[in-house]
Amino acid sequence: MSSPFSLSGKNILVTGGSSGIGKCIAQTVATQGATVILLGRNKERLQEVVDKLPGKGHNFYAVDLTREEEMNTFVDNVGRLNGVVHSAGLLSLLPIKILDATNMELISKINYIAPVQLTRILINNKKLGANTSVVFITSVNGVFTTVKGFAAYSGTKAALNSISKVFALEYASRQIRFNTVAPGMIKTEMYEEMVKKVGEESVKQDKLKYPLGDYGNPEDVANATVYLLADASKWVTGTSLVVDGGLTIT
Repeated sequence: MSSPFSLSGKNILVTGGSSGIGKCIAQTVATQGATVILLGRNKERLQEVVDKLPGKGHNFYAVDLTREEEMNTFVDNVGRLNGVVHSAGLLSLLPIKILDATNMELISKINYIAPVQLTRILINNKKLGANTSVVFITSVNGVFTTVKGFAAYSGTKAALNSISKVFALEYASRQIRFNTVAPGMIKTEMYEEMVKKVGEESVKQDKLKYPLGDYGNPEDVANATVYLLADASKWVTGTSLVVDGGLTIT
């Protein structure tokens, strides 16, 4: 009897798959038997990730997710999918007093509009059938907690958490599931950039807020995502799986 956590035989699309959380998710779902399709902007980095994935049949498409015509071209060429993970994102640390419309528009396009529109286009073109699982990687920021300087970032992640529930309601009759994984701080390239901006001492103090004593690793998010993609979660939709080391209970 196969494990309910196996992804064998499933075609899984991962956006933002060339680095950070997205890269780790791609590696983890491939290890669980999935065939992976990566989306990102950098062709060379995508190729490098695909070449190192376990298993066969993996592929990638270099796509600018802020351009709907490129999304449409991709959807025309991709086959049927059993799962989608939206992990492409932009982290912006800007206080409200200097947060202008240009910055807000850029962050919204990448973090909110792109995953919503790509999902809509995939559904309308019948690329997502019954028993498909769609997972948005969001954040505890903006829904359960937030920090100074995260106005635009938190807003887009809160919007994704909200619209995921609407997707879940509107497509439940077609047996398409929608959930989010909401991580706390994860040690990725984005994290390293944040450390440079705020300093080691600020990071040290921030870690004290986490009952489990540290920030998370990309594997923590990837493992939660596997659960939501797998048949083990076939009766789970419209919810947020918080992966935050206990941050939101303090």
